[in-house]
Amino acid sequence: MMSIAFLRRYPRWLWLFAVSALVLTTLPYLLGYASQGVEWRFSGFVFAVEDGNSYIAKMLRGALGDWLFRTPYSALEQRGALAYLPFLLLGKLSAPPGQHEQLVALYQLFRWAGGWLFFMALYDFIALFIAEERWQRWGVALASLGGGLGWLLILLGRGFWLGSLPLDIYSPETFGFLMLLGLPHLLVARALLLWGLVVYLRPEQSPWKAGLLWLAMGLFQPLRVPLVWVIIGSHWLLLGARGLWQKDRALWWSWARRGIWAGVLSAPIVVYTFFAFSVDPVLRQWVAQNLILSPHPLHYLAAYGLLLPFALAGMRRIWRKWTESGAVLIAWTLALPFLIYIPYNLQRRLAEGFWIAWVILALIALETKASTARVEPVESSQTKRKNSAFSAHAAVSFFANAKAGSQFIFGLTFITTLILFLGSLQAVLHPAEPLFRPANEVEALTALNALVPADSVILSAFESGNIIPVYAPVYVVIGHGPESAGLAELKPRVDALYVAAADDAERQSLLDEFAVDYIFWGPYERALGTWNPAEAEYLEMLYQSDAYAIFAVTQKNQR
Repeated sequence: MMSIAFLRRYPRWLWLFAVSALVLTTLPYLLGYASQGVEWRFSGFVFAVEDGNSYIAKMLRGALGDWLFRTPYSALEQRGALAYLPFLLLGKLSAPPGQHEQLVALYQLFRWAGGWLFFMALYDFIALFIAEERWQRWGVALASLGGGLGWLLILLGRGFWLGSLPLDIYSPETFGFLMLLGLPHLLVARALLLWGLVVYLRPEQSPWKAGLLWLAMGLFQPLRVPLVWVIIGSHWLLLGARGLWQKDRALWWSWARRGIWAGVLSAPIVVYTFFAFSVDPVLRQWVAQNLILSPHPLHYLAAYGLLLPFALAGMRRIWRKWTESGAVLIAWTLALPFLIYIPYNLQRRLAEGFWIAWVILALIALETKASTARVEPVESSQTKRKNSAFSAHAAVSFFANAKAGSQFIFGLTFITTLILFLGSLQAVLHPAEPLFRPANEVEALTALNALVPADSVILSAFESGNIIPVYAPVYVVIGHGPESAGLAELKPRVDALYVAAADDAERQSLLDEFAVDYIFWGPYERALGTWNPAEAEYLEMLYQSDAYAIFAVTQKNQR
């Protein structure tokens, strides 16, 4: 447990800002529950509901007793892997009755805890480079709630520009608000990433602490570990390029040793994850299906371009007033193009945390110019005209000396965040799928949980398959984009099952192939075709209410 002394070293304004941000991001959820009624039940999520449902399903598997992760969104045999451990552990804190509500509440508590850790780590990292409290406050605000020019693209009618939405609309790695709004495990991973860098950049602290922090980070998001290896490796190479290896080889090698120690201690989780996801066929297919590619480079310019002149000036400042710790910000910037366009199916995820470094670079320039302006003599009119030409240096000087100007630029970074926040409020005030579920569907799923044994295999349409494991600890044939192994081939086969003209032998063959125990029949299944499961001799109806029915598969040994 954190000591009182540890907590007291954080300023009061940080606590007030953190509480305010967490309360505001809780408001859409409270309104969602206030909006549910006789016809609708709130899912507990305000964006990315398909993934949100999968997190609750994982927690339910933990409540059942699982310690290793097996995705409930595939009926294929699975070995189990040490993944999503925080969700499995959280699930163990729940129990019937009212278990679903407990799981959703635990998820929100996890989000609050992750938010606290994130704000503390963010402050510590920013304070390494920014001394003035005024700029520290701006740093925390921009790094947690700031965004890019996605709002401008939308305003110009370019909401799907160059084949992609603006990054600040959908990418939690690129900025911070979406994490704060609903992705607690990524918040904790980002906090551990930053704290590890804080330890690494303080030579008086042992590098093994950074390694252990990054090892823990790997339990929340394994991909963050090789990312941080690239960051510290780029830092070491930049120190060498700067000539440190010639001037002070002992110091250069001391940084190398720090990075190697931290890397070795954090490596086990990466090695294990690579092995586990290579030998398990379901996890291997998951990796192949999980495509999170970076958009066109101009989208990154739109994301980060607003602070570009300030950040470049900050890099120039660090290069001139050289410090080994400050060099990590330049190294991170130089590594970014390589990270986000390396031939890898999770490219976009590798932009994780860079916005924070970018904000700090901008603030370094502004803090330096503001400090210089207080001591430099007034320029002559001739000098002013000479410096009026457009340049990053001139722009930074102008805005640093014009408080309203810098605040205006910073204010533009919050517009997309405001749009997302107001959009979430608007969405929860008008109940509809996917944020809400029909009340009779929830009733049917509650009945399913009571009727069928745990670990049963359920066949349903994709949309129903996403929600079924949220209410019952079962496996579905399909129900989640990346996690349903072989989805591209399976979905047409499942869809065809509900077509009345389908061959009954093929229908039974599919049920046998995946050892299906029960069939779920609701509006999504009815929309696929007119086949009526009640007419099948090998099915027995267990439940029917309104448009929902549950059938048990019988005569398995006779087929």
